[in-house]
Amino acid sequence: MSRDNGYVDPGRKTFLGVSSFQALAMFRRGLFYSYLSIYLRAYLGLSVTETTFFAAFPMVVNIIFQMFVWGVVSDRYQKRRTLIILGEISAAVITFLVWLVHSWSASPRTAGYAIIIGFTVVEIFWSMSNVSWTALLSDLYPGYKRAGIQGKLFTVGGAGRIIGVWIGGLAYDGMSRYYEGWGFEEGFLFFVASGVMLLSTIPMFFLPEGGVPGAKKDEGGGKPGGRILELSSYSKVYFLFLVAMILLNFGKNGVTLLKTQYLVLDEGFDVSSTMLSYVVNMRSVAICLGGLLIGRLTDWFNDQRVLMSGAIVSILSLLGFALSRVLWAIFVSNFLYGLAQVVVRASAYSYASKLIPPRHRGKQFALFNATFYLSWGLAGTLIFGPIVDLLIGSGATQVFSYRTSFAASAVLVLGGMLVLLRANRMRALMKTEEY
Repeated sequence: MSRDNGYVDPGRKTFLGVSSFQALAMFRRGLFYSYLSIYLRAYLGLSVTETTFFAAFPMVVNIIFQMFVWGVVSDRYQKRRTLIILGEISAAVITFLVWLVHSWSASPRTAGYAIIIGFTVVEIFWSMSNVSWTALLSDLYPGYKRAGIQGKLFTVGGAGRIIGVWIGGLAYDGMSRYYEGWGFEEGFLFFVASGVMLLSTIPMFFLPEGGVPGAKKDEGGGKPGGRILELSSYSKVYFLFLVAMILLNFGKNGVTLLKTQYLVLDEGFDVSSTMLSYVVNMRSVAICLGGLLIGRLTDWFNDQRVLMSGAIVSILSLLGFALSRVLWAIFVSNFLYGLAQVVVRASAYSYASKLIPPRHRGKQFALFNATFYLSWGLAGTLIFGPIVDLLIGSGATQVFSYRTSFAASAVLVLGGMLVLLRANRMRALMKTEEY
């Protein structure tokens, strides 16, 4: 059988629309989230653990809605593009409202929690976009092309992120004309983020709706035995793979919010917001370069080997943050982190997509997304934030406390690698069907 298996290339126009959306989305994330943790910690006075709440609580809500609401809706009606557009528009409006409520708050601490709670509501609608986006890519491209497409999107998105991080660094203190935190307190960063969300919906109108033909007439549509067929779509290999990704992503991403706090410590590297943007953008540069290479890597090697390589690079990056005493080593470590992010995300997506039956992409990609989205905040809230706060509370220096959290995250990634090895062996023995 031909490798294409009847596949029809959606064309350059479709890829242009997909990549435009990705570039704008990454621009917005780099602009806004690279500095929000510092704003909550240094300007509004929240503890290290509390600063992780703005990622933890929203991501929990995001995944709940992906799994039990939007993933089900996406599979039931096979609507991908429509849900993405509705999600982005709704999130844009609510982001503006979050700034209003935060600006009306009576105290800095209340303002911090207004942001946390507000973005928890925003994620209800972003989750609509997230799950539909991952399903749409699999609808448009076959398994052997997905890692390469992801790589190209990482390159485009990385370029958008570089610009976003740079502008965010300038806006955070009003180009050094005002004060640290000005960009958030006065609303500039909120306004730009909302505007970019609205702008990102424009290319989506030129994309196919997505969906799998005939999937609305699912086996589970009220027929006897439908529930059994639905459950049988979840393979043992897929569940074990998800466990590996929980450990790997929680370790790799769980300290991301803490890195910027660590770098601006007075007793540490004490970097300015402008210098911080350069450090953060080393990750973006690596994402761009890694995106150009990942397609070839997955052609030369299989998904499992590429994913394991990404995990090893993740460990090296985390140990770099734990052990580095000079700033140039931090630049290198953050470059490695960006490279690992591309390799792990693209190869893991390709790995997962080949195990998920097409008509179940909404619900099962929601589980895969959970391992990624929850890692940004929940791991920090439950593991790494408390490590830092407990060590500081016991008399340790802030620098030592943060470095300890980076070392602990490397150990968690190692655990994920061991589980992934088991999943790979099981996959080889079971010879599971790929899609």
